[in-house]
Amino acid sequence: MCEVAMEEQDREISDVEQCSSVAENGVMLVVNHSRARPPFSVVLATVLYCAEFVTAAVLCSMYHYTDDVIWMSFTIVFMLVPAVLIQLALTFIHRDLGRDRPLVLFLHLLLLGPVIRCFEALVIYFKSGKKEEPYVTISRKIKLKKGTGTEMEWEIGQTERILATHRDAFKRTAVIQAFLGSTPQLTLQLYATIQEKYILPTRMALMIITLISITYGALVCSVLAIQIRFDDYKLQLRPCAYLCMIVWRGLEIATRVTALVLFSTALTHWTILVGMVNLLFFFFLPWVEFWARKGSLTENVEKNFSKLDTVVVLCMFTLLYACINIFCWSAVQLDLTHQELIEKRQQWGRLAMYYCGRFVENFLLITLWYFFKSDFYEYVCAPLLVVQLLVCYSLAVLFMLLFYQFFHPFRRLFKYNVHDCLHCVCCHKKRRGEQGRRGKPAHSYSTAATMVVGAEEPVELLDTQGSQPPDLTSQLGERETAIVDDMMEAA
Repeated sequence: MCEVAMEEQDREISDVEQCSSVAENGVMLVVNHSRARPPFSVVLATVLYCAEFVTAAVLCSMYHYTDDVIWMSFTIVFMLVPAVLIQLALTFIHRDLGRDRPLVLFLHLLLLGPVIRCFEALVIYFKSGKKEEPYVTISRKIKLKKGTGTEMEWEIGQTERILATHRDAFKRTAVIQAFLGSTPQLTLQLYATIQEKYILPTRMALMIITLISITYGALVCSVLAIQIRFDDYKLQLRPCAYLCMIVWRGLEIATRVTALVLFSTALTHWTILVGMVNLLFFFFLPWVEFWARKGSLTENVEKNFSKLDTVVVLCMFTLLYACINIFCWSAVQLDLTHQELIEKRQQWGRLAMYYCGRFVENFLLITLWYFFKSDFYEYVCAPLLVVQLLVCYSLAVLFMLLFYQFFHPFRRLFKYNVHDCLHCVCCHKKRRGEQGRRGKPAHSYSTAATMVVGAEEPVELLDTQGSQPPDLTSQLGERETAIVDDMMEAA
């Protein structure tokens, strides 16, 4: 019976492969027969977690030996808080409280939850190809139905489903580790290095690990935002796209942390005010929008949760969102009324406001440091350092624009490109006037666009020239539609 079922399933998959021609609206049928993908993202997140925890513990012992109570206390706090939150997140995602797994729960109490989860994922992966009845690997089919558009059906094997659960869990723990632990840890250790006026090798190693962790967490945020907004497609980012994103995020975070640390060395007490204003603003912004819309709390966080439990979870989620935005662009906007808690429409105006405001804030912080700096910087060319920080942040914005212009996997689905967005208002009005006199639409500078057409926008807004709405799926090429690999594995 098993052999017959497998033969029928193979015949069904082969039939889907034979129907790989482009359908009426340009959508292709995609199938992938490869075995389960290695859990590289799980291993990377676990290695970063363990490396940062061990290095911070060693540094705490050195602080204890030299009687640096303040540095030791803050280092312990920034080491334990994200570790505890990661244990809670993994337990919540895997729903272990209702299962009989005492060993796993005990290891979570010892803050070794990511290690046992990574070990489980590796065991599942290596055993997947040795079973007598191998699970069917991923097959995707897009069925065209008359009058109903497209419907994507996922047939995922049990092994791949379990590994996908581990990957999703570790993506979220990587973000928690990066912005609730690594960013304050990096800021603290850089401040301690400047105050003590010497470089400690262990402290330098911890700063390098935390910077890598923060960059990876920001990379995960960007890719998750793309996956959420374009959940109907699953495309793979090219290596050049990842390289562009790494440079963009690395420069943005390094510049931001340096500006905060330099300002804190000159005006220590004012740093608390700057940090609290940023934290409270981004924390209450989603709630103010929620109250302004007069929405109701989503009930899909957890079925057994009461309203109080839901509010607590949403507050923790909002806190993470605020911590991300303090140091870099979160790439997503919260919508507490939505089922997925994420606003799927790309807010380009908010993106521009964020980077303009952050540039001005960094400029003010560095300028204040320049006028109130201590004598420690008398051998440092302060004007050159200010210029370097501003140039690095400008380069981060430039690489972000390059990503959206040339390397975004869905740039063919966008309506406008970066070149169109950078046109001045006068040029835009002049082009409109010429278009009205000639009666012909003006052509875009490039066919690779970068401004997303929101899924919730009405069709009337797209049909400004009296034509039919554009068929975005017909613009997809064979390379974009045939990719089925996980877009996070390269991260």
